[in-house]
Amino acid sequence: MKKIIGLTGPTGSGKSSAALLAKNYDLKVVDCDKIARKAVKKGSKGLEDLVSAFSSGILKKDGALNRRELAKRAFSSKENTELLNKTVFPHIKKLVMAELKDESILLDAPTLFESGLNEICDVTVAVLADKEDRIRRIIERDRLSYENALIRVNAGKPDEYYKQRADYVVYNNADMEKYIKEMTYIFKKYTEE
Repeated sequence: MKKIIGLTGPTGSGKSSAALLAKNYDLKVVDCDKIARKAVKKGSKGLEDLVSAFSSGILKKDGALNRRELAKRAFSSKENTELLNKTVFPHIKKLVMAELKDESILLDAPTLFESGLNEICDVTVAVLADKEDRIRRIIERDRLSYENALIRVNAGKPDEYYKQRADYVVYNNADMEKYIKEMTYIFKKYTEE
């Protein structure tokens, strides 16, 4: 029977390592970050809506999205982050729904609960990590300064938000063996039922 496992957590928590592990359990990984890029590509309705919300100052000269400029504006306040989410979620959700076929899926969705995608999941898993670990990962992944990485971390939801909503909470700090063991337990439980 097809299962949908929703994977979420704040930026820099290390969700991508869980997504790599999921492939060992024949779970198709649907990456909402990649889908989000598609939702706001040049010429899309999603990009048009972002420009309406944040102005044409978020565009490059060729009309494509300037992601750094959007991030600077969107993460400058909680209100702007909410405006970003409210603007792009409908477009992302539509594309995610088109990805759902008759197979088990790991839905890697940083904004799983905010977007309402948790409603289509059989189980939800939040990956959390210490703030400094998250900042370090963001700096390495996105080649940002400490200050810009800190802005992104502070713009996200607190750990308590995920703890109150997720069926499982898994910590991805220094003990990688423990993290893999916990994720393996969840994947086995929901793919072998």
